[in-house]
Amino acid sequence: MKAALPEVLLLALQQRFGPRCNTSLAMREQHGRDESPIDMPPPDVVVFAESVEEIAFVLGLAHAHAVAVIPYGTGTSLEGHVLAVQGGISLDVSRMNKILAVHAEDLTVTVQAGVTRKQLNEELRHAGLFFPIDPGADASLGGMAATRASGTNAVRYGTMRENVLGLTVVSGQGQVLPTGTRARKSSAGYDLTRLFVGSEGTLGVIAEVTLRVYPLPEAVSAAVCFFASVDAAVQTAIQIIQLGVPIARCELLDANAVRAVNAHDKLGLREAPMLLMEFHGSPASVAEQAQTVQAIAGEFGGKDFEWATTPEARTKLWTARHHAYLSALQTRPGCRCVTTDSCVPISRLAEIINASVEDVEAAGLPYYIVGHVGDGNFHMAYLIDPAIAQERETAERLSHQMVRRAIQLNGTCSGEHGIGLHKQGFLLEEAGELAVDMMRNIKKALDPRGIMNPGKIFRA
Repeated sequence: MKAALPEVLLLALQQRFGPRCNTSLAMREQHGRDESPIDMPPPDVVVFAESVEEIAFVLGLAHAHAVAVIPYGTGTSLEGHVLAVQGGISLDVSRMNKILAVHAEDLTVTVQAGVTRKQLNEELRHAGLFFPIDPGADASLGGMAATRASGTNAVRYGTMRENVLGLTVVSGQGQVLPTGTRARKSSAGYDLTRLFVGSEGTLGVIAEVTLRVYPLPEAVSAAVCFFASVDAAVQTAIQIIQLGVPIARCELLDANAVRAVNAHDKLGLREAPMLLMEFHGSPASVAEQAQTVQAIAGEFGGKDFEWATTPEARTKLWTARHHAYLSALQTRPGCRCVTTDSCVPISRLAEIINASVEDVEAAGLPYYIVGHVGDGNFHMAYLIDPAIAQERETAERLSHQMVRRAIQLNGTCSGEHGIGLHKQGFLLEEAGELAVDMMRNIKKALDPRGIMNPGKIFRA
């Protein structure tokens, strides 16, 4: 049972932050939920920070009173990362939304943690640059670093792990720690940047992020292709990667997902398993990649290969892909989505997807599949009636079967969503007790009072 927030702490926050310290139930409830299906009581107070110094003030105060602090960006996480397990302070960094420096000549940029990926790309396009990590939601870059996000472009450009060069982090004691530099590589000591990337707010609050950025490609082309089965679509994706085609995006939508986005975005696509692909490079290289992929797709029965070469047409297709979650929710009004991701070696992708489809079809639960299949990562989403406990239990059982299968295939329980509250048991299965104990020891060393996003990744 969580302790009440000390009055002296609340008074200090109110004096420092004024109206940016909010205890209204509506604000606390807004910050006490994310896109996961998990319900939890809200935090005791929401504080809106606008600088590194303000973050340090909050954490120093929380450390002195042993009060939990939950970093909050845009609330788009999927595994319960922002839920207030022990109450405490929800520290919202969304107002820290300044782009601090663009070094176009070095292809780097430094931003505050509350800057979103769309905001950054709107600024960068004027310099002929872009930041490729695209998890779908317009997430904050601090949150994307904290969960080691990836998304649709990861097959070519990597994940946040490869694209974060440095951070400014505030520790659980309120100390400001810079990590990394703008140099493209370093062998100087322990890699503290990578320690905090993926730490899900359990080691400190990410306040600033230095990122790699890339020149806008000279030519971009998108294409869709439809298949008789999910297996044929996945086999095509596997062949594309194994042949070394430098495709930028390779996304799978099953027939259920296509049906949902058709209804939501009025696209008129064939309601069959679909690959949505994108090619970056020179006009000649893009054309060559596309021809190669079209030939591979033909070997697996791919039909209706359609091109989208204008920005408007590409945006329409990718917007529909990013709307898959909301589109699917509208197919069953009032439902909630239990979604999970896993990632396996590319050669085992067809095996796990086929088995997962067989399981859910046998269970009779509504579902859809989307996946960044170019890097072996896919998402299974089950649409449940929250009033029917058996549906939730069935969804969790299916999710557990899928994740355990991924681990058995030498994959991971989460390719990009993170662990949060939902996947702690799977982390133990995947990494082992010794590794998880080592993670606990790292947390104790950096956060001795256990105030940083407690209850996430593993139990204390």
